[in-house]
Amino acid sequence: MEWRVWPGEWYLDAGALIIALALDLTLRELPNSAHPVAWMGKLIMRLEVIGPSKGGRVAAFLWGVCIAILVPALSGALVWLVANWLRELGVVFYVAGCAVLLSTTFAVRGLAGAARNVQAAMDDGSVNEARRGLESLVSRDANSLSRPLVAAAAIESVAENTTDSYIGPWLSFAILGLPGAFAYRAINTLDSMIGYRGKYEYLGKASARLDDAINFVPARLSAAFMVASGALCGMSARMGCSWVWRGRVQTASPNAGWTIGAMSGLLGVALEKPGHYRIGDGLRDPCASHIGTSIRVAYAVAAFGMLAALGALTLRGLLTG
Repeated sequence: MEWRVWPGEWYLDAGALIIALALDLTLRELPNSAHPVAWMGKLIMRLEVIGPSKGGRVAAFLWGVCIAILVPALSGALVWLVANWLRELGVVFYVAGCAVLLSTTFAVRGLAGAARNVQAAMDDGSVNEARRGLESLVSRDANSLSRPLVAAAAIESVAENTTDSYIGPWLSFAILGLPGAFAYRAINTLDSMIGYRGKYEYLGKASARLDDAINFVPARLSAAFMVASGALCGMSARMGCSWVWRGRVQTASPNAGWTIGAMSGLLGVALEKPGHYRIGDGLRDPCASHIGTSIRVAYAVAAFGMLAALGALTLRGLLTG
């Protein structure tokens, strides 16, 4: 068996990426029992449990570093073995298997669908149902959010997750193949589970910083794609650029403010997370219809992202011969 750094030639990976997007847009997600990301979550929980119970902050931080290295490395290595095995079986097996596996690392339709559910509940006048719908989009407590803040939360999630949900995984796949996409998703899963303050202040610090690092380029690309998408949809690119520049420094995350700022400027609305930031101060409050507009922009961002990933794959092919 021949072990390859990139198990598939660039054009095979390009075909797998296109098929994976088609699968994402047409099929339902796998159940948790069969979903690789759910398996990553179980591994992370298990590693958290078996970690050192004594040693305080230093021990928690060091164990967190180990987790931040082990989970992405193991995820990438296992998928690399599978990808090489599929390539040995033949081109058809590789492209089909790679497409199915890759489709589990991103969510275009899922992100839009979750936001659309919030919009539908608000259109029906059911704010409580809209608040419950936010549970699949954001981690904040939505029980006391007003209608504008519910809309803002949904829009912010759509904007920020264009990076995490597809631009990041696609670029990782284009550069590093299927192992890169899975390592990216593992890092992102680590950040979502333990990469925040409070209980995981020290255990999750390495995961949070690693997530910031790998999203540095994708977040800024997403913001650029978002402004371009807005311009194509008849929105003000100037406003988008203006609020990208102001919003980039208003969030605790070094990446989130770029895309949230872009969406704020394009829609002409203020996007606020109470107690944390308010991007677009002086602009009007968002409503349900703005959620729908943000979804359309996000789909356009996905189109730009797909073109960028295919371009990166082509460049990889030229450089690697």
